Amino acid sequence: MCVRVSGQLSPSVKNPHPSSSSNKTTSMPTLHKVLFISLTFLFVAVTFTFLAVEAKHWKHHLIPFPIFGDGGEGGEGEDKPDFETKSKGHWDLISQNSGVSAMQINLMPNNKMNVYDATVYRLSRLKLPAGVPCVPFVVERTKEKRQDCFAHAMEYDIETNKVRPLKVITDPWCSCGGLAPDGTLVSAGGFADGGKTIRYIGGNKCQRDDCDWREFANTLKEDRWYATQQILPNGDFIVIGGRRSFSYEFLPRQEGKSVDKPFFFPFLYETADIDENNLYPFVHLSTDGNLFVFSNNRSVLLNPNNNKIVRTYPVLPGGSRNYPASGMSTLLPINLTTTTEFAESSPLFKAEVLICGGNTHDAFLLAETKKIFHPALRDCNRMVITDPNPEWEYELMPSGRTMGDALNLPNGQILFINGAQKGTAAWWDADDPNFNPVLYSPKKPKGKRFKVLKPSQIARMYHSTSAVLPSGKIWVAGSNTHDTYKDKDKYPTETRVEAFSPPYLDTSLDKFRPQIVEEASDKNLRYGLGFTTHFKVEDDDGELTKNDIKVTMYFPPFTTHGFSMNQRLLVLKTEYVGDGLLKGVRVVRWKAPPFGEVAPPGYYLIFVVHRGVPSKGMWVHLQ
Repeated sequence: MCVRVSGQLSPSVKNPHPSSSSNKTTSMPTLHKVLFISLTFLFVAVTFTFLAVEAKHWKHHLIPFPIFGDGGEGGEGEDKPDFETKSKGHWDLISQNSGVSAMQINLMPNNKMNVYDATVYRLSRLKLPAGVPCVPFVVERTKEKRQDCFAHAMEYDIETNKVRPLKVITDPWCSCGGLAPDGTLVSAGGFADGGKTIRYIGGNKCQRDDCDWREFANTLKEDRWYATQQILPNGDFIVIGGRRSFSYEFLPRQEGKSVDKPFFFPFLYETADIDENNLYPFVHLSTDGNLFVFSNNRSVLLNPNNNKIVRTYPVLPGGSRNYPASGMSTLLPINLTTTTEFAESSPLFKAEVLICGGNTHDAFLLAETKKIFHPALRDCNRMVITDPNPEWEYELMPSGRTMGDALNLPNGQILFINGAQKGTAAWWDADDPNFNPVLYSPKKPKGKRFKVLKPSQIARMYHSTSAVLPSGKIWVAGSNTHDTYKDKDKYPTETRVEAFSPPYLDTSLDKFRPQIVEEASDKNLRYGLGFTTHFKVEDDDGELTKNDIKVTMYFPPFTTHGFSMNQRLLVLKTEYVGDGLLKGVRVVRWKAPPFGEVAPPGYYLIFVVHRGVPSKGMWVHLQ
């Protein structure tokens, strides 16, 4: 039984000491009362002073919670619409001559762009530093012995636009790569002596600014020329395909070790045609840990643990999408705020693939033999690869595109950039540069997803590349349609570097742009745990909620030949948005990805996005 006491429920109990008078009241002397109250106030003041000092020192470890019904959580309704802008972007020339044409690139966690070309040319516009030995080689045609003193790789500082020559010996022409969990760039394959080579740069073995490539020839079992490299949920790499290599192999974890054995992959043989059209297959890690592999016009889901194909997808009609027809592909943003049920109540996050452009099956043969350049494909197709009954959804881009890049922007949009409107990949096999980037908004209704942006003045054709920077700008470089470096030509060898600012960098949106307070934000992440990011917004009316703010996480890809390997953007689950510990600073609490199938371990860029306007990215490490 309970009785109400002072407005609360309290258990009803009998007095265990009936002899004691419950009617008596004991009065505290007035002096004692004063001393008691004074000491209480002193204790409270000292406690709050201590907490304030500790909070200032440990502010990045404290997680603010809503107090007494504070509305910082925000409603669970729909997200607020993105801020609108009429901007079509902006171009800046940031380097007149970087020295090396950017055939293959990867942004590193130290904010340096690692760039390398082929060594087969024996020529570039950048010399090896004084004191670095030249590379001896033999001219195949004349058997003459010569010295190659040119740099075919470089480190480009994205903050100063200065370059540092790097030395690569085995030929990395048309190789593949990816960023390992410790920040090492691992590159596999290439041409001739580079075909079976694994290379490494950066990571724990590079603690100084003069780090260079570490190369181990003959560590792959098969030549990997035009192969694709994909990071797996445990941080290991798989390398798939290559010219006349209908197999895949797993790279060893230990540097310098050799691969155990290759695994025959009949699917690659089945999708080869007279022009191949199955090189640089599109490979995406699905959210269930299996690999979506697209080759030519067909796709399967491969289980890398038991080496079995677990499902086959509908054929994508219209033409070929892989090299040399060279369409574009990426995973659409993976939304971790919602889950679907898969198998028996196992949560699975939706994974959707986008494949656009390319050319007809015979386009390369016509371009190579007759210099007839077919118009590039205009279609853009998407499919939910985790759906029980997947189907391709078709629509048309504003223009055809081959050899373009598809980049995931920090606000969830996709940018199509670079490439040509006629022909295919390979030397001298394309025409009509596609100067206009195109913005694709996947969440908008069909028919309203594309926006044509401001054109570049530089043709970015075969062997051009692009990458998302922490600033939100796009680093654009490369283009060499020749078997050497040419200064004067219709499409000369490009060593100029541009920065493209997408519409979300419109200065009229700066007042809405979050600014991350890095020193107060979490950077070392653990799967499934909660973390906080502190940020400021100039135009902050104090009403920001979860419906205004998103946190996205971007894995920086290895980009070459129109495909950005390992690229993925995750929309993290936001738990709270409210006031930080300092005046004018806001905090967003979010959950890290739950497991490696959704987000492999390694370095990512975190962005705070305010209704479509992203902050600058902050490097974090997930493990």
